[in-house]
Amino acid sequence: MRRRQFMTLLALPKFGWLQHAGEKYIEWVRPLVALSGMTYILLSTSYGQESVQRVDAASGQRAFNNACRTCHTTKEGDNRLGPHLDKIIGRNAGSLPDYGYSTAMKDAGFVWDEEKLERFIANPDELVPGNSMKPYGGLASTDDRARVVSFLRSVASGH
Repeated sequence: MRRRQFMTLLALPKFGWLQHAGEKYIEWVRPLVALSGMTYILLSTSYGQESVQRVDAASGQRAFNNACRTCHTTKEGDNRLGPHLDKIIGRNAGSLPDYGYSTAMKDAGFVWDEEKLERFIANPDELVPGNSMKPYGGLASTDDRARVVSFLRSVASGH
């Protein structure tokens, strides 16, 4: 039963099988139907996932904007003070042909994954000593780093 049908059943008891329940059962049938419907909605695997994903995406976007947007974008080809971060996960470090990376980043010799991004966002000099992100000292909040990485993953997957 869909949520809309359930709500219609609760709001308008003349519809559906409740009209045949009779007067002596109506007192316990409606609460039973309400409880069953609420249980179904709460246990449904899809309930709330879209809103949680929207909240996560919004908080990831905010964390990215606060920590990274001054120098980076997520638009392909839109390099600024820093390179664009579109599809960063799975890309070789220092590999965009149209960006002037530091020698340290060009020679880093790794592929960006979520763990490397999280470490780099926390402390760029620890992962790639001699990189060009000198004004940026790192993002201390573990939660904010996770949000930024999640946001970059969602950008890469097109969500």
